[in-house]
Amino acid sequence: MKIFASFAINIAFALGCEAQTVGNLADVAIIDRDSGVALQVNYYRGEYWVAGRPGARYAIEIRNRLGERILAVTSVDGVNVLSGADAAWDQGGYVFDGGARYQITGWRKSDAEIAAFTFTASPDSYAERTGRSANVGVIGVALFRERSPVVTYTPSLPAPAAPAAAAAAPSARAAPPPALAEIAPQLPTGPKLGTGHGEREYSYVSHTVFTRLQPQPNEVIRIRYDSLDHLLAMGIVKRSPPTPPNLNPFPGSQPQYVPDPPG
Repeated sequence: MKIFASFAINIAFALGCEAQTVGNLADVAIIDRDSGVALQVNYYRGEYWVAGRPGARYAIEIRNRLGERILAVTSVDGVNVLSGADAAWDQGGYVFDGGARYQITGWRKSDAEIAAFTFTASPDSYAERTGRSANVGVIGVALFRERSPVVTYTPSLPAPAAPAAAAAAPSARAAPPPALAEIAPQLPTGPKLGTGHGEREYSYVSHTVFTRLQPQPNEVIRIRYDSLDHLLAMGIVKRSPPTPPNLNPFPGSQPQYVPDPPG
């Protein structure tokens, strides 16, 4: 299988992003590209949420925490970011060398170009415009470790015996677990946030071959997103309390000694 591997790795990003990452095999963060800031990750009822800013470009930043290559099959709104197909684990993705960091900034259009990820109202999202509105508002990264090449060694024997036959059962691809039923929270008026098909940008990749250690991902990272107003309405993000008045413990600006009381 041909897998995309990037050599144009972005290593400069906002300080403090490490505190906004999710994952074990890799650190995954959502970056607001217009401000350069990693979005705050909010953990709510077993899920991770970020608040996107409508109109802003964003990136999915992945840093490989291992000393070996990993494959990241990445989806946005249930769509594979490389092919545009309905996302599945057995599809192509980005290959990261050990310790490598890279920002996935858009829908891949060719080996040299992407269409930027932009936060937009769900009717304008790429998924909904292509008739796939069911999973708008979720980013997924399925991480696979690599199978090491098998090296065989046959020692020289005076009378080599016939090798014993070993039957290898074909490996069956495990079906993904059934989706968990969930109750949709009450949202305020207005469409939720989705990911648009933004302006074209240069982004160069090459191809490589990657043999997965197993059919199922070694780790699946799921990050949901919506506008700040919706996250506030659902209670995922708490409103900041009003700022109390700025009381001055030293209202007299000039130092002085204590005067005598009147009379």
